[in-house]
Amino acid sequence: MTDLIFSCYKYGAIDIGSNAIRLLIASVKVYGDNEPVFKKISLIRVPIRLGEDVFIKGDISEENIARMIDTMRSYDLLMKTHKVRSYKAYATSAMREANNGKEVRDHILAQTGINIEIIDGSNEAAIIAATDLKNIIDSNKVYLYVDVGGGSTEFTLFANGVEIASESFKIGTVRLLHSMVDAGMWEQVEKWIKEKTAGYAMVELIGSGGNINNIFKSSGKQLTKPLTYFYLSRYYKTLQSYSFEERMYYLNLNQDRADVIIPACLIYLNAMKWSKANHIYVPKIGLTDGIIKSIFNADSR
Repeated sequence: MTDLIFSCYKYGAIDIGSNAIRLLIASVKVYGDNEPVFKKISLIRVPIRLGEDVFIKGDISEENIARMIDTMRSYDLLMKTHKVRSYKAYATSAMREANNGKEVRDHILAQTGINIEIIDGSNEAAIIAATDLKNIIDSNKVYLYVDVGGGSTEFTLFANGVEIASESFKIGTVRLLHSMVDAGMWEQVEKWIKEKTAGYAMVELIGSGGNINNIFKSSGKQLTKPLTYFYLSRYYKTLQSYSFEERMYYLNLNQDRADVIIPACLIYLNAMKWSKANHIYVPKIGLTDGIIKSIFNADSR
């Protein structure tokens, strides 16, 4: 009997969002011709709210540039300590809209050696869709995947295991927090969801993002069980009934989560209402997971 070849590598994924910067370090184990096994080793999140700079003033501030440099240096050291084979760093809504986004990217590269790629909403949605999401989706059902960020929300419709449509809209938690989303943008999202889901009798939601992960964790449900529309709407009312400080204290939310969780919840609720979905699944899969998988796939060619 021929011995199977075993290999194990570590990869890094950096997600520079509008509300925070995340680093995921994951291992990928390959044994012969078996399916690769992905395992999260470390997830670090630094709450640098670039969206507040960019969406209000147009530029990333000097203070936040300095914080980004410190963060990238620490992430670089962590990846070296973990002996990461390779990494990718992607920036989304805030950096792609910043007047000085490319300048900041070049400055960070010069200061830290971290090369940041600024991607658009369609690329972001495609990277997320390439995750283990397809292993979660029932090929006999229809799902609307909703990834809520600080600057934008990506919507992807899956039917019978196939991606039907995908779109990115400038509706994000930081924008909503600062009343930067008008009625017209909401109408565009509503029209898109209703048109794309119109021909299907039943649609389920899949939610992605730190806020829905937090809500799901507080529910105490098993990972494979969905949240109901009733539960989410009730939780939304609870959030609204508390002050910012009470949400931090009674709901044990971090300072940078206690404000954006309300607009995030509203986005998910509207998506459920417009698609007529009664349930939302929360598999805890996001952009960093997609980055890890894309690096591995490229490495395996």
